[in-house]
Amino acid sequence: MTAVTPETSLGIRQVSEETGLSIDTLRWYEREGLLPLVERTSDGRRRYPPGALRFIRLVQALRRTGMPVADVRAFIEAGGGELANHAGRLALLERQCAAIEQRLTELQDDLAVVRAKIGSYHHLIARGLDCEDDVPEDVLDQLRDDGLLTGLLPPS
Repeated sequence: MTAVTPETSLGIRQVSEETGLSIDTLRWYEREGLLPLVERTSDGRRRYPPGALRFIRLVQALRRTGMPVADVRAFIEAGGGELANHAGRLALLERQCAAIEQRLTELQDDLAVVRAKIGSYHHLIARGLDCEDDVPEDVLDQLRDDGLLTGLLPPS
């Protein structure tokens, strides 16, 4: 293994700035076994090899998308560049990809409901109605016709 030097690696502050993760978060990731690439200089300072940023961004993406720490750790522990480990790592990533796709579908549905609510509020406000008032039936019919109640009210 080559010696870790300031010339060939990044300090924790630089990694924090590049990734947007706080120094405390980077230290926590390291304690939890999520950053195996962290090395130490002879005086104990953390140094990250150039490839660490790419790896940290993967860990960030997995965590942001809801992968449990235990699964991220399992992904990392199955690493080491051994061909026999690729199938397990790939399976973890494929499961996470499916979970992300499911969540995206849910978020798109939720976004449509929120947009419809915004549209109905704009419509009510334009008519001088309070958004919390009982809405007259003719206004509800207009909102339904305009597609602004899709998912918000049962069909009439």
